Amino acid sequence: MTTLYGLEDLAIGTGENITRLCLFEGPLDLGWKHCAITSDFVAEFIALRYRASRSLYKEVRHNVGYLTNELIENAVKFRAAGEIVVEASVDDNVFRAKVSNLIEEKPAMQFQHLLSQITAGDPGELLIKRIEANAIGTNTSSSGLGLLTLMSDYGAHFAWVFGSEEPDGKIPLETYASIAVPNVSN
Repeated sequence: MTTLYGLEDLAIGTGENITRLCLFEGPLDLGWKHCAITSDFVAEFIALRYRASRSLYKEVRHNVGYLTNELIENAVKFRAAGEIVVEASVDDNVFRAKVSNLIEEKPAMQFQHLLSQITAGDPGELLIKRIEANAIGTNTSSSGLGLLTLMSDYGAHFAWVFGSEEPDGKIPLETYASIAVPNVSN
């Protein structure tokens, strides 16, 4: 059975304008440094079309990099062993990303619990509550601050699709995100 959290119509297409990167499990192990390196690469790749305007270039590079880094960090944090696939595209002034990975049952349940909390209300209000809870030490679960900040301050939209458990006990997870980017001609 498939479980969806977030916006149903956020899926990234499979057309020609998709950039796909695979982060493979290997002797160096997938870790935090891979998140930053990969998100910087995606951000630079997307921002290059804005190089005529230094301010647009910096804005797009920052926003796309922050969004992509958050997605990849969550994939690394919640994943089962195996590859992480990052897909990105820009169409109609919208940057779209999809991150696919496998997740074990217990972390999947924890992540679903977090998602049910952070998608249940106004992102700005939830962000303030989470910041306050973290400040006084009452938030013992994963905070979701990065996702809430992206929703509240950057206008990002998300969807998470948890697939059916596979015979090896792993669950496929697809995380979709979108964020507005300026028109190239601006």
